[in-house]
Amino acid sequence: MKRYTTVILRILFLGLLPVLTMAAASNDETIWNQVLKQQFFPGKSIQQGSDIIEIDAPYRAEDPALVPIRIKSKIAQTAKRYIKKITVLIDQNPVPFAAEFEFSPHSGRADLAMRVRINSYSYVRAIAEMNDGRLFMHKKYVKASGGCSAPIGADLDAAMARLGKMKFRLDDGVKTNQPTLAQLLISHPNITGMQMDQVSRHIRPKHYVEKIRVFFDDKPILTAKTDIAISADPNFRFYFVPSKAGELKAEIVDNLGQRFTKTYPVQP
Repeated sequence: MKRYTTVILRILFLGLLPVLTMAAASNDETIWNQVLKQQFFPGKSIQQGSDIIEIDAPYRAEDPALVPIRIKSKIAQTAKRYIKKITVLIDQNPVPFAAEFEFSPHSGRADLAMRVRINSYSYVRAIAEMNDGRLFMHKKYVKASGGCSAPIGADLDAAMARLGKMKFRLDDGVKTNQPTLAQLLISHPNITGMQMDQVSRHIRPKHYVEKIRVFFDDKPILTAKTDIAISADPNFRFYFVPSKAGELKAEIVDNLGQRFTKTYPVQP
């Protein structure tokens, strides 16, 4: 009986070992301290910044290929003091760099919402750079696995047929001289280079949105560099401040050099 119990316990332990190893490897600061901090912010001091910026993400993701995250700024965007840049990193992803967003005082608020892929249990970090160069960070730990290699949708041909189509939404209406919430939806499969085509059974090469620029009447509101961690059919929520009727314009470029534009009339 004792021997039988020992065997059972050993089987259970071996079954749990990969999970425990993953949790131990992911739930620490080693990758951040030894690799990412030096790679992206060499020689710079980064303060814990929950009074400047806050990132919200689910503790356990329902779908690792579609993990919603929201970044909320705690300060107004003014000419004297504003968040200039937000970098999003996912420690344990094959490519930890998820995106970098640049803002201006015309943004009104440096808030963002998007969906990302998370490949294993990991911290998701948002690092804000102020216009005076100071850096502030907030992080969230997310339990998810397999997001970067999750299968491409069955109808890739249909996805490619609508490649580059975009749409703006202003669900809350337009507020003159106030931060106005906008959403940009982009049709693009954002293939990671780690996914198998469900028909051919071959790994599809990378094909993802790489650059995004949004203007209001030719004034930059949001500029972004993005990588494979951004989910398929990217959509971003952000703010801008319209002082009068004008035009929103989005320009995107993918890693294959394909360019797409979309304009949208705004009437306060």
